[in-house]
Amino acid sequence: MRLLILTQYYPPEIGAPQNRLHELAIRLKSEGIEVEVLTAMPNYPKMEIFESYKSGKIKQEVIDGIQVYRSKIYVSTSKSILPRLLNYFSFVFTSYWRGRKLGKYDFLMVESPPLFLGYSAMRLAKRLNAKLIFNVSDLWPESAEKLGIVTNQRLLKLAYNLERKCYLRSHLITGQTNGIVQDISNRFSDKKVFWLPNGVDLSFYDPEKIQPSGFRTKHRFASNQILFFYGGILGHAQGLQLILHAAEQLKELPEAQFILQGAGPEKEMLEQLKNDLKLENVHFLPPVSKAEMPGILKEIDVALVPLRKLDLFQGAIPSKIFEALSMEVPLLLGVDGEARSHFIEKANAGLFFEPENCEVLVEKVKFLVANREAIKQMGKNGRTYVMENFNRNKIAKDFHHVLMNS
Repeated sequence: MRLLILTQYYPPEIGAPQNRLHELAIRLKSEGIEVEVLTAMPNYPKMEIFESYKSGKIKQEVIDGIQVYRSKIYVSTSKSILPRLLNYFSFVFTSYWRGRKLGKYDFLMVESPPLFLGYSAMRLAKRLNAKLIFNVSDLWPESAEKLGIVTNQRLLKLAYNLERKCYLRSHLITGQTNGIVQDISNRFSDKKVFWLPNGVDLSFYDPEKIQPSGFRTKHRFASNQILFFYGGILGHAQGLQLILHAAEQLKELPEAQFILQGAGPEKEMLEQLKNDLKLENVHFLPPVSKAEMPGILKEIDVALVPLRKLDLFQGAIPSKIFEALSMEVPLLLGVDGEARSHFIEKANAGLFFEPENCEVLVEKVKFLVANREAIKQMGKNGRTYVMENFNRNKIAKDFHHVLMNS
């Protein structure tokens, strides 16, 4: 069996979809599937082609045993809509022209968003005689509309029509959360929809094996300080201003320190807000490679996971949850719905605060600073829960079974 994964984002880029798809590819290959990847020249998150790829000579490579084909992509650091659309559509066109010569496959699995890649996926699936699998990690364009990222009604209508067409053309639709699966099933009841969750490599994120990285010493955090850590995209969906406003109210509690590690479109605004509020308890750090994350998580105390208060996020499960819990780091979770049900109510792996509710977040931070043993116990609960429910090895085996019977 041959499977081609079509995605705009892939290692050596760092990020949630990059890690998730690569880890899935490795495991499906170990199950006996011939997996290959068609992707763009790496550029995320700085929106600049990585130095070693700038010459364009690396058109294909092997990463951890996975054959990877690369096509060109337009990149720009501009935040306006036109450069973003050029970024998406350039890869739509180049991926088709690159992929049409790759031979025949049994399945073509495309990652969405970006939804526009569906144009290339549908044509390639037909050209390569492959059954189309549409893998949905975010309900786009609904999320873009509700977040105010896309407001042009003509563009939204085009996107909703494309979404419908992609689903109808798909042999199988996979969703990253139960919320996504249920939403699609409700709208397209005659389509086969399968829950393909994110998960974690428990052998890579293993607190018993990982040695302290020196993170606290390097950044001059005292041993008695509780580190509240956010790591990931500094974007619109997270509503990270909340953390800074909470930190302002906690200036008189020096034991509580807040770390935001990553890059994204909101970073400049957040750094300006920190300066305006004169916050010495908030620290911005640049993104790091996947290899460095276990060592960092080994030395922080609580993982901050916020999202904005939108019905859209009732079914969201941010990927950073899995890495934190596997390292026995509990959550301070500002995500209602599916994530709250799994990790707070069932796993008892942290505390919940109402999304965008600064006062409740402040109360929870004070509680955790005063109850350090609770932090340890909730962390242990978290690793047990993800071990039982979100082990990437089991996820891949279940998906392999679905492919074999499709």
